[in-house]
Amino acid sequence: MRPALNEFSSFCHEEGIDSVAELDSGDCREYGLRLRERTIDGDLAGSTANTYFRYVRAFLSFCVRDEQLDTNPADTERAEEFLPEDRPTRDTQFWTPEQRKQLLSYADERVRMAREETIDVPLKRAYRDRTIVVLLAELGVRGAELFRDRNDDDRHGLRWGDVDLDNRTLEVYGKSRAYEAVGLTDRAHNALSRLQRVHEPPTDDWPVFPTGHTASKYQAVEDATEERPEPGSDINLILREQAIAPPSITKEAGRQILKMLTSEAGIELEGDQEYLKPHGARRALGAELYEQGHSELAQAALRHKSIETTHEAYSDIQAADVAESIDEVRE
Repeated sequence: MRPALNEFSSFCHEEGIDSVAELDSGDCREYGLRLRERTIDGDLAGSTANTYFRYVRAFLSFCVRDEQLDTNPADTERAEEFLPEDRPTRDTQFWTPEQRKQLLSYADERVRMAREETIDVPLKRAYRDRTIVVLLAELGVRGAELFRDRNDDDRHGLRWGDVDLDNRTLEVYGKSRAYEAVGLTDRAHNALSRLQRVHEPPTDDWPVFPTGHTASKYQAVEDATEERPEPGSDINLILREQAIAPPSITKEAGRQILKMLTSEAGIELEGDQEYLKPHGARRALGAELYEQGHSELAQAALRHKSIETTHEAYSDIQAADVAESIDEVRE
């Protein structure tokens, strides 16, 4: 419940609400509207938005029992007026095999053009963006497992310390709010290996997908040293020399990258779809494996079944086996 309640606390702070005693149903309705806006932006499913609101309502019920409130302001029709429907409101997009192939091919071509300097894209960024596409398409990982979530303090984005190229696995902070092992397919392993050679991360804490936002890099140095670098400094050199990891790109930035690549690749979309969304790749992988009769492999690849504690020591082996099986199916 912590991320949802932390978010509600931030909302109250922004609204100038200093204590639960000041809350009324109108404030809770405004929070419901905030959640609805996040579903429109594609940041939350409708069902998740309602779950967050229920967490807040449960917390305020505790406050009533604790005699900090007379009644629960979230437990009214007015408070729930703007909540989205209690079901996933986003389209259940699937990347088609043709779309997946076209996006992967364009990401490869973009690296080549960046290397030849026929497009105005830094080579490191081209490698970064291609690796994002490959990991989404090949592994079925969630965007929240790769990128930083500004609404969740526990999600800092994938770090190089989470990547084990020798054992062909990486660890992601999963939906279960625990670290989960993911096996690397051949293509994913190759993309990460090349990205590592290009980026040369100085520390294990370095993000796999570092932000390009200069102000965020300056802030990272100031937070670590309590001194802000002079304007115009080579901020990237300062970060490396002082081994200060910059922030990872955010989920929103990850979606913007996919939106840009979808457009540049000239990929045709159905209906009112704007771009190939991260979760569409995950659904596509599961659908592909299920359609070929590999239901157990699909469950393992998408990590729908948690690994029991007694088998935790074997999770890396299991993840590598899953990746090898995916390669075999696609071959």
